[in-house]
Amino acid sequence: MTSEVPSSHQCSWLGSLSGYRTWSGLLWVLLVGISPGSWAQQGTQPQSIKIEGDITLGGLFPVHSRGPAGVPCGEIKREKGIHRLEAMLYALDQINSDPDLLPNITLGARILDTCSRDTYALEQSLTFVQALIQKDNSDVRCSNGEPPIIPKPERVVGVIGASGSSVSIMVANVLRLFAIPQISYASTAPELSDNSRYEFFSRVVPPDSYQAQAMVDIVKAMGWNYVSTLASEGNYGESGVDAFLQISREAGGLCIAQSIKIPREPRPGEFEKIIKRLMETSNARGVIIFANEDDIKRVLQTAKKANLTGHFLFVGSDSWGAKNSPIQDQEDVAEGAVTILPKRASIDGFDQYFTSRSLENNRRNMWFAEFWEDDFKCKLTRPGIKYEAGRRKCTGDERISRDSQYEQEGKVQFVIDAVYAMAHALHSMHLDLCAGYMGVCEKMDPVEGRMLLQYIRSVNFNGSAGTGVMFNENGDAPGRYDIFQYQLSNVSNPGYKLIGQWTNHLRLNPEEMQWSGGDRKIPESVCSFPCESGERKKMVKGVPCCWHCELCDGYQYLLDEFSCDMCPFDMRPLKNRTGCRPTPIIKLEWSSPWAIIPVFLAILGILATTGVIATFIRFNDTPIVRASGRELSYVLLTGIFLIYLITFLMIAEPSVAVCAFRRLLLGLGMCITYSAMLTKTNRIYRIFEQGKKSVTPPKFISPTSQLIITFILISVQLLGVFIWFGVMPPHTIIDYEEQKPPNPEFARGVLKCDMSDLSLILCLSYSIVLMITCTVYAIKSRGVPETFNEAKPIGFTMYTTCIIWLAFVPIFFGTAQSTEKMFIQTTTLTVSMSLSATVSLGMLYIPKVYVIIFHPEQNVQKRKRSFKAVVQAATVTTQLSQKSSDKQNGESKIEPDRSQ
Repeated sequence: MTSEVPSSHQCSWLGSLSGYRTWSGLLWVLLVGISPGSWAQQGTQPQSIKIEGDITLGGLFPVHSRGPAGVPCGEIKREKGIHRLEAMLYALDQINSDPDLLPNITLGARILDTCSRDTYALEQSLTFVQALIQKDNSDVRCSNGEPPIIPKPERVVGVIGASGSSVSIMVANVLRLFAIPQISYASTAPELSDNSRYEFFSRVVPPDSYQAQAMVDIVKAMGWNYVSTLASEGNYGESGVDAFLQISREAGGLCIAQSIKIPREPRPGEFEKIIKRLMETSNARGVIIFANEDDIKRVLQTAKKANLTGHFLFVGSDSWGAKNSPIQDQEDVAEGAVTILPKRASIDGFDQYFTSRSLENNRRNMWFAEFWEDDFKCKLTRPGIKYEAGRRKCTGDERISRDSQYEQEGKVQFVIDAVYAMAHALHSMHLDLCAGYMGVCEKMDPVEGRMLLQYIRSVNFNGSAGTGVMFNENGDAPGRYDIFQYQLSNVSNPGYKLIGQWTNHLRLNPEEMQWSGGDRKIPESVCSFPCESGERKKMVKGVPCCWHCELCDGYQYLLDEFSCDMCPFDMRPLKNRTGCRPTPIIKLEWSSPWAIIPVFLAILGILATTGVIATFIRFNDTPIVRASGRELSYVLLTGIFLIYLITFLMIAEPSVAVCAFRRLLLGLGMCITYSAMLTKTNRIYRIFEQGKKSVTPPKFISPTSQLIITFILISVQLLGVFIWFGVMPPHTIIDYEEQKPPNPEFARGVLKCDMSDLSLILCLSYSIVLMITCTVYAIKSRGVPETFNEAKPIGFTMYTTCIIWLAFVPIFFGTAQSTEKMFIQTTTLTVSMSLSATVSLGMLYIPKVYVIIFHPEQNVQKRKRSFKAVVQAATVTTQLSQKSSDKQNGESKIEPDRSQ
């Protein structure tokens, strides 16, 4: 069955339209899932600009903004729409007039409006594939029965566009089915670099992955390691932030505090919530923003409303770039914002071309009249269009730039480069396929899309701004960015200032940067501030840029950034705890107060002892000297002298010789002294004990026997010392534990002899035993009259000595934990020994010296008495003492006659 149509003219038109709608409708339903008639039902049948030529290029531009719900198109976009569209027309004019580029070939165009909406752009772009759809016209017949006359459809060999990444993605999915190459002038989504999915897509702008790398480099150059990200919902914002996150993870040293998405249709209060979330991590002052102009403006407005002017440090993508519209009336909040923009230049030729456009000479642009009305705020008489009352009528004499504000849109350069890239590819293809042929040869009719793609990827020429235009294997242009900062304070011309560039690596001029209030110092955006010297980082789990600082305390130093370690035993940490230093070595100095007092006492004692010895030698044969037992007295005085002398050895700088003499003399002086005293008291005790039983004198009471007994007692001490020498030879040590207080600044190593507290006490223990034994005998001999012996002076000496040494023990051992241990113990020991020697000297010999020198009349020979008489006299005296004691205890109430 065939279709009948009223006329042959209509027959041809209907046949064309019938085939197109059948296949385009099928594609539309498969790709989008809705009927293509939905826009057409609202009076939005595809409108386009047609430029005749031998080879036709497609063009996709956001001439209008996105319309409200249910309406595909909104207001006209003067810069992003008309400027870019006219840039393509300008480039076509330049190419067609260039005798060296595609000579004798005219480039034409079919330019469509995407209305900034991906689904609408897809429907419009089906126009480009119309010629490639195989249409079945077998059922179409004219009224005379003949087949319809169907004009050859227009064939688009390549498409320039689109602008938005989401639109380019949607269109690229269709164009790849028909092998139509596509070159975008503004789509930067990293997703489009996937050559397996978008193999026919190329772009003259770098992808956001380069931009994200540049932004990561900027953040790192400013010393930030803790930032938040903001992205407009959609392909551009989300893919840009995703690229930033991925690159920052790979680079390391950068943490994301918040990653926030701005919804396509923000609800009331949405931006307030966003600012509140950003303030939850207020240390992350840096905010990386991939968002559209409207979202940027509302973020700035909300931050200003929340009194956070100067807090956030924005790093904006190319959607912010160097535009004034996002920051209008929010300049103080935007101050210091660092923005990035693909390296571009203003094309002077385009300025001359565009400012010369008028309603009369630009009728090829079907949307130019609408632009004219919007640019000059006037109205043209057009059927079916209503205008608000009071709007003036356009005269047609208005001129762009003269009667309206004009600034070349930033992507004009890239539109021109995209058209030229297509032209250079066609030119190279023509040279190879149609060498010497004027015009389009058969091999290029039609142009094979996959072959053209290879020529596109191979182009390399200087673009409109003088920079190279080329593509990598994924169809991406090289990354070239200018880096701007919005500066407001202390500048003659507030605005965006160029502060650096990025071409595969960052070149930033920090000295050109200026922040809120004109501050030149780069603000900080870090989770945790650097630790002070000597502090280690204790990382916060799951957040590698956040840490707590912990001081390496005590004797620890900073081993590395994250750990402390103890200094070696003989070292202490530096003041900044970055390493260790040797611990100072100290010893008891002669000038120390701890040494002066013992030395003073020792000198006095030595002088006094020397005086006593000299006196005894001078009066050696006098009765008092002979009666005191000359031999034992000289031995005892020698011991006292050695006791005083040991003070100097205890204070002298330790050496092997000094340590040896310390061991030898420390106990020897006391041993000699108390051995002589013990021998004396033992002799007296034995004499009078023997006298109670017999008149026969006890054995071993002669001077020679006394000396032998004394030397035997002394030899025990010497034997112990020499055994000590053999087992452990004397040597010096440095004790680092003795003076190791909590504060290492006061730590000292003490140079000392290898004598522990225990060995020192053991060295003195024998002398202490002799002292205690002597005291016992002195107590037992206390009843002997003092006129007959030295028992009582020896007794008093021993009592006092015991008291001194009882006081010594708690002082000596009670200071074991003190940082002044060595000084206190040395002083305590030497003073105690000097006091013991002084007591012995004073009790036993000073009275005798006094009598010898000052009362020589008493130093005369008395009548000798026999041993028996001495014992009887002592016995009587003892009995009288006992009776006297009994009377005092009340045993007898009869008092003796005092007159007797």
